[in-house]
Amino acid sequence: MPTTCFTHPAFTSRVVPVIVLHDPAHAVPLAHALLEGGVDVMEITLRSPAALASIEAVAKAVPQMHLGAGTVTRVAEVQQVINAGAKFALSPGCTDALVGEAKKALLPLIPGVMTPGEVMFRREQGFTLMKLFPAAQAGGLAMLKALGAPIPDVSFCPTGGVSPENLQDFLKLPNVAMAGGSWLTPADAMAAGDWKRITQLAREATALAAAA
Repeated sequence: MPTTCFTHPAFTSRVVPVIVLHDPAHAVPLAHALLEGGVDVMEITLRSPAALASIEAVAKAVPQMHLGAGTVTRVAEVQQVINAGAKFALSPGCTDALVGEAKKALLPLIPGVMTPGEVMFRREQGFTLMKLFPAAQAGGLAMLKALGAPIPDVSFCPTGGVSPENLQDFLKLPNVAMAGGSWLTPADAMAAGDWKRITQLAREATALAAAA
């Protein structure tokens, strides 16, 4: 992808699992479990020391998975996630320095925003797909509806407060391209290696998204 503006994701899933991995050995079986459930994208967050090794493991062993690095907040992390094999990045917020580094490195970025002013500023930089985070605290469905009227040419991936109970409500909004959540990869299921449970959660989320 020639720019930092991640406007046309290659993955088909409208549900993006937000993942914290503490053991790189879990990364590959987790990726296969998600794929089996119809989810072809992963956001492995930089929230643990195992994150980069986990990204590298999936990139090498499961190339069909569309692999993103989440919680990218520092300039130095851009090259780190590229070296590990991530194909795109997501940030909870965004700085001009982060945008500049992603642009220089040609890493597609989904910048985090929370206010109309931030949305307008990132749109001026060319972004038309942004991460509304934390979605619940930012106003959730009501905020997305409000943003859709004056800024209809921007799409969002709300994350933070999205659940199976409200997933369809988010995905039914015309300015929501996808939604992110951590419920697909519960910590206890990953610690136990319960990949069947994660596949089932992925299937359920995929079915909810298809019916939205």
